[in-house]
Amino acid sequence: MQQEFLPISKEDMQQRGWEQVDFVYVSGDAYVDHPSFGHAIITRVLEAHGYKVGIIAQPDWKNKESIMVFGEPRLAFLVSSGNMDSMVNHYTVSKKRRKTDAFTPGGVMGKRPDYATVVYSNLIRQVYKKTPIILGGIEASLRRLAHYDYWSNKLKRSILLDSGADILSYGMGERSIVEIAEALDSGMAVSDITYIDGTVCKVKSLDCVYDAITLQSYDDLQRDKLNYARSFYVQYCNTDPFTAKRLVEPYGEHLYIVQNPPSKPLSQPEMDRVYSYPYMRTYHPSYEELGGVPAIEEVKYSLISNRGCFGACSFCALTFHQGRIIQTRSHESLISEAKKFVWDKDFKGYIHDVGGPTANFRAPACEKQLTHGACKNRQCLFPRPCKNMKVDHKDYLRLLRKLRELPNVKKVFIRSGIRFDYLIADKDDTFFRELCENHISGQLKVAPEHISDAVLQKMGKPENSVYQTFTKKYKQINEKLGKKQFLVPYLMSSHPGSTMKEAVELAEYLRDLGYMPEQVQDFYPTPSTISTCMYYTGVDPRTMEKVYVPINPHEKAMQRALIQYRNPKNYDLVLEALKIADRMDLVGYDQKCLIRPRQNKQQQWERPQKLQNKKPKKKKAIRNVHKKKNK
Repeated sequence: MQQEFLPISKEDMQQRGWEQVDFVYVSGDAYVDHPSFGHAIITRVLEAHGYKVGIIAQPDWKNKESIMVFGEPRLAFLVSSGNMDSMVNHYTVSKKRRKTDAFTPGGVMGKRPDYATVVYSNLIRQVYKKTPIILGGIEASLRRLAHYDYWSNKLKRSILLDSGADILSYGMGERSIVEIAEALDSGMAVSDITYIDGTVCKVKSLDCVYDAITLQSYDDLQRDKLNYARSFYVQYCNTDPFTAKRLVEPYGEHLYIVQNPPSKPLSQPEMDRVYSYPYMRTYHPSYEELGGVPAIEEVKYSLISNRGCFGACSFCALTFHQGRIIQTRSHESLISEAKKFVWDKDFKGYIHDVGGPTANFRAPACEKQLTHGACKNRQCLFPRPCKNMKVDHKDYLRLLRKLRELPNVKKVFIRSGIRFDYLIADKDDTFFRELCENHISGQLKVAPEHISDAVLQKMGKPENSVYQTFTKKYKQINEKLGKKQFLVPYLMSSHPGSTMKEAVELAEYLRDLGYMPEQVQDFYPTPSTISTCMYYTGVDPRTMEKVYVPINPHEKAMQRALIQYRNPKNYDLVLEALKIADRMDLVGYDQKCLIRPRQNKQQQWERPQKLQNKKPKKKKAIRNVHKKKNK
């Protein structure tokens, strides 16, 4: 197969001798032909199965002609917002517009619309009334059923209805997109393609829908938030490809959204094949004059070794998108990919990452997951590691050693998340030691997220004592190695369950640690996570118990400020937060205090007597110099 970019224009199509493409892929991202980008994988998979695919990247959504580049495709339009939800791409958690977009040439913001999947689909439907439209990507995947939309603060319908599309491929999509293509190619009407795993469709009758769970109707979900919490938990319990049932969400009397069970995980040979296609591994050359696409820099010299995550944190959407069953690539596949870039003229000798959602997961949590699926009502690591879980870093360690031995490679870093509770559950310290010795550069980033067990419980994270055990072991290993390396903890403010009391506890922990993070992530309510369901409904859908939720923007600002209490700009917010938490004992001059009283006459009496009477030595010395000069 000749290695070249796929067509992005009619001229490109004609140069290949094509009169018509089978599929037109419309993407909210610039065209980057690298396996870290969803559009690259799906288009290469279709190409490998003999289909002709053209790409329209970041079309002008205000101009109908922008999606008419190739004319009408023979089979369908494929639509995706890109590698990120377009709203997360555009807005911070405080709903302020971001200034740059790493997935756009030159990092320019504003080249895709809000709710891009819906806008692109509506644009296509204006021109091509009956051409099938297939949705995919993270935005569509996590909005496949009724969902809470943080940016509009509303419960929205399935994106399949608002977009006017025909089918939605959720999850990673390699299996389902080929089955959809084959069905369309056989002449089947798109309205009859209702049976494929990993897809969502709309039907007017349930006569042909079998073995399904009927969720509460959209009207019922709007009527009572608790109905949404119950419905969401049913969805959450049906995300496993081996045990999930078909789900039906009614919209009125004669319209139903049907979610088929998830696609089965890819085997290792299938994963290897997906990453072996002739990717160009960079952005399209037409972007060169615009400064290229910034997002490629993070992944150009990185390797994706796995998919899925059995960590199942409450605030993470991976359970709904990639699933809990780990899928991996072989050592041979990864080494073959590394060999493609180690001689690149821009390669400096550093492989930036070898990982995935969680770097140190290289196998399913236990043997039964590949035949019986992940447990519905239990998690592998939370609240404590399951006794059936296999904890083994040997395979990952062998892979890293092989990569370190490649010519022209100076260092192999691990920048994906390391699951620290899984790491310390390993009784063999070999990987931990080699991680510290060879795979970090001065600091290791980990994600304890919080230190309050009450908040951690809502997050689905291990107790704080587990993190403390990890930090001690990390320190001991580095001391033995003679290295001065640090931990950089990722922390989250304003997560459901965090009152001002827990926020102050986190600030006190940072005070004792002597560390103030430069960046703090406020909890971001993105579609299809347990935490977002808590945020919207005020209850934990797993137990239906009430949960305290910081919703007020000012309160969220205070919780965030407490984590960065040393920043003078945060003084007023920190003081207000301490008053609310009844912790004014933390305002003073003691080492345990977070902030000092304001320096004004009204508060001078609060200062310790010694500090009031003590004269600055520097000023006294200056006065003595002046006296000598006057003499």
